[in-house]
Amino acid sequence: MLTFQTFPLGALQTNAYLVTNAERTRAIVIDPGTPDSSLLRRLEQFEVEAVLITHAHFDHIGGVEKVRERFGCPVYLHSAEKDWLSDAAKNGSLRWPEATPPIAGRAPDRLLSDGDELQLLGQTFRVLHTPGHSPGSVGFLCGDLLFAGDALFRRSVGRTDLPGGSSDQLTRSIREKLYVLPDDVIVLPGHGPDTTIGEERRDNPFVRG
Repeated sequence: MLTFQTFPLGALQTNAYLVTNAERTRAIVIDPGTPDSSLLRRLEQFEVEAVLITHAHFDHIGGVEKVRERFGCPVYLHSAEKDWLSDAAKNGSLRWPEATPPIAGRAPDRLLSDGDELQLLGQTFRVLHTPGHSPGSVGFLCGDLLFAGDALFRRSVGRTDLPGGSSDQLTRSIREKLYVLPDDVIVLPGHGPDTTIGEERRDNPFVRG
């Protein structure tokens, strides 16, 4: 059984997730948006297996290099955004200097594709490619937990006006990849509070089930 802790980080309060195994000896980090000292201190207690990135916008990747350097763990990112970690124009960090310094790190260690199954923390994380907010947006599904990035929020959806975004594509992603999941799957979004697939399929005003 997995446990997780949420760290809202940075100017946009991006949710970073520290996910640990049942024995609380190993961990992964999802979307470390800044090199936050409290997150790094918590990670010192674990063997860190990986950094998973739902998509490579600046507010989701600002702490990636610090975590990778300190803990020697691999970084996973969808292949459609394989060069975004190293390109401050593509990851948006040049566009919002009031929110972040330019971010230009190393390439990901592993490139993801839709349907990949990642064996981490003794569990299987399935990769769901959900483009629309960005070309390489993915969700990570493990049991009844969905780390959804910026595709689906509580009663909202991700913005689609950034480079590579598409409202039609995002709607298809949500309907075809997320709304087909069981009602009780818990949606852990990139910003804001959690929700469930059933609640959003029924009540989300932007994409009806």
